[in-house]
Amino acid sequence: MTAKKRAIIITAAALVILAAVAVPLSLYFTGIIDYAEPARGDSDTAYLMAYFTGNEPEEERIYFALSRDGYNFTPVGEGPVLQSTTGTGSVRDPYIFAMNDGTYCIIATDMRSELGWSSNHAFTVFKSDDLINWTEYNIDIEPLIPDTVRAWAPQAIWDGEKGMYMVYWANCTDGEQGWSGTVLWYAYSEDMQSLCSEPRILYAPDSGKDAIDGDIVKAGDTYYLYYKDENEAKICLATSRSLTGPYEYEGVVSLYNTNVEGNCIYNIAGTGEWVMMLDCYSSGKFVMQQTSDMRNFRRVAPYDYELDFSPRHGSVMAISADTAQRLEEAFS
Repeated sequence: MTAKKRAIIITAAALVILAAVAVPLSLYFTGIIDYAEPARGDSDTAYLMAYFTGNEPEEERIYFALSRDGYNFTPVGEGPVLQSTTGTGSVRDPYIFAMNDGTYCIIATDMRSELGWSSNHAFTVFKSDDLINWTEYNIDIEPLIPDTVRAWAPQAIWDGEKGMYMVYWANCTDGEQGWSGTVLWYAYSEDMQSLCSEPRILYAPDSGKDAIDGDIVKAGDTYYLYYKDENEAKICLATSRSLTGPYEYEGVVSLYNTNVEGNCIYNIAGTGEWVMMLDCYSSGKFVMQQTSDMRNFRRVAPYDYELDFSPRHGSVMAISADTAQRLEEAFS
């Protein structure tokens, strides 16, 4: 099927209903959805997704799913692969990445939602040599940013100039002047076990709206910061030539007419295509959209991806096909 022919199918039932109420089809169907053609990446690359599944304590754990093509994911094992034993004992919004020394790291929100949506002030970190055996750490933000009531969705990216990891997250405080806005902050870490610099604001929208779920990738000489506009429940883009900013707002990039968050963008290995995964939290599903220039997206057709296992806000990391097989064997 060519890209031009990739269109949403109008079922016979829908036509009958429209005819019955005498609604002209031209008012509703004026064209086709120009779906993106799934990219065919390197055959020796697989994709590991880390996620949680819901708001109950037994769902606020780390789950894995694997994909051989970057579009169709299958859960690894029959339950969580990690459960936190520090902080609140619950984790949300896991971000998984490979560290410069060849080891792996997951950084997540240390939060138990049954305690309230403004009840957390720490991150949970897991580190591993093999993606199977993990050591856990906890990073408390409140001593660094007093009165923190939200420290959400932490992520990390290597800063080659500083030789450290820049950790960034959405933060909110409740002080004498009332609640601050929830905006993106950052600090540095040498080992992903603690922070070694004073936290600073990374990005606060000029609109005054809240910004959460930041996700930064570098393409060419530009840093692309995708984040959720918490007020509008859409994903926006801001860009900078410097990792720590300033970032300039460019606009909304999410294409779906539903509330979305938990945006995660990753490259299909060996191609110039990037896939953005979005958590449609109001409707309990995930969707995908795709870009080759980091700014202009097209939807991925629902029949071209598989995420039907109720994941919530997660992240995706490229791994080798051999590593994927090893994980399947370890957690089966």
